[in-house]
Amino acid sequence: MGPLRSVVLAGGGTGGHVYPLLAFADCLRRHDPGVRITCLGTPRGMENDLIPPQGYDLRQIPAYQLPRSVNMNLVRTPGRMWTAARAAGKVIDEVRADVVVGFGGYVSVPAYLAAWRRELPMVIHEVNVPPGVANKLGMKFTKNVAVGFPNQPSQAESLRDATVVGVPLRRAIAGLDRYALRNAARAHFGLRPDLPVLFVSGGSSGARSINLAVSGAAKELARNGVQVLHVMGARNEPVPIPTDLPVPYVTLPYLSEMELGYAAADLMLARGGAMTVAEVAAIGLPTIYVPYPHSNQEQRRNALPVVEAGGGLLVDDAELTPDWLERTVIPLIRDPQRLYTMGAAAGSYGRRDGDEALRSFVLAAVAR
Repeated sequence: MGPLRSVVLAGGGTGGHVYPLLAFADCLRRHDPGVRITCLGTPRGMENDLIPPQGYDLRQIPAYQLPRSVNMNLVRTPGRMWTAARAAGKVIDEVRADVVVGFGGYVSVPAYLAAWRRELPMVIHEVNVPPGVANKLGMKFTKNVAVGFPNQPSQAESLRDATVVGVPLRRAIAGLDRYALRNAARAHFGLRPDLPVLFVSGGSSGARSINLAVSGAAKELARNGVQVLHVMGARNEPVPIPTDLPVPYVTLPYLSEMELGYAAADLMLARGGAMTVAEVAAIGLPTIYVPYPHSNQEQRRNALPVVEAGGGLLVDDAELTPDWLERTVIPLIRDPQRLYTMGAAAGSYGRRDGDEALRSFVLAAVAR
C-alpha cells in the first residue's frame, strides 16, 4: 500500500469527537503535506467552530439522531439515514477517498453506510464504554475498530477484538513538558510562580456543580495559599467569587489553549470525559475526577483506571462540596512528593502517541 491520497474523516457534535479527529488530521498532514483531508460534519455541531480555522475542508451533510425508543422518529429513520448516506457518498466519490475514518457522533453513521455500500475501507475510533450509538452501528460493517484506552476491550463485548491505539492528542499537549512551561504559563494568567495552583474545568460547556463547590471553598483555599485557575464554561452563568482574596483566583469562560492551563497547574479538578482523561494522563497531571452524574456512567469508567493506577482521585458529583474540597485539596496540593507520585502514576497509564498509532492502524486496514 502506497501513501494515502485522500482520507475522509467523520466526527462531530462534541469536542470529544472533533478534537481527536483534528489531531489525527494533523498527524496525516505531518507525514504527507499533499494528502487530501475532507471532514464531514453537520450544520449545528462544534465542528463548524473548530475544523475550518485549522485549515481543513469541512463538508456539511444532514445527520439525524438515532431514536432510542419507539416513536415517529423511528419510522422516519431509515429514509433519513439513506438520504444522509447519499450526501456522504457524493463527498466520498468527489474526493476519491481511500478510506473513511469515523470518530463518532451522528454524522459518522451516513459516512459508515456510504463506505459500506462502496466496499471502501473504514476504520472506527472509539473512546467510551459502552460505545456510542453511532460507532456501535458502524461496527456492524467493519472489523477495523481502534480504541483509546487499554481497559475498553475487557469492558464491552463489542470491543473485545478492538486494537488499543490511544487517543490522538494535539501536538501542543502530546509534547507538553509542563514543568518547563510552568512559570511562563502562570505569568500568562497572572498567577504567582511561588504558590500552588488548582486548575478547574468542567469541560467546554462547564459544570455548575463544580463551579459552585469551588467558589464556595475559595476563601479557605486562598487562606492556605492555594491559587485557582477556574474555567467556568461558556454556557454557564458565572458564579460569584469573593473579591478580597489574598492570592489570585482567575476565572475564564473558556480556554482554547488547555496546554497552558495544564502547565500552570499542580492539581486539576475536572469531569471524566474521555479527552480530559487522555490528556491529563498523557502529561502526568494529578487530577480529581468528578464524573458527570446524569449518564450511563461512562465518565466514571473513563477515570477509574487512572485512579486505580494511583494517578488521581474520584468523587461523586453529589459529594463534591466546599467542605470536601477544603479537606481534600489543601493537604494534597501542599504535598509536592505526593503530587509527583500521582503524576508519575498517571503518566504511566497515559500515552502520547495515539495519533501515530492510529495512523499505523489505518494504513494496515487499507492494506488489508
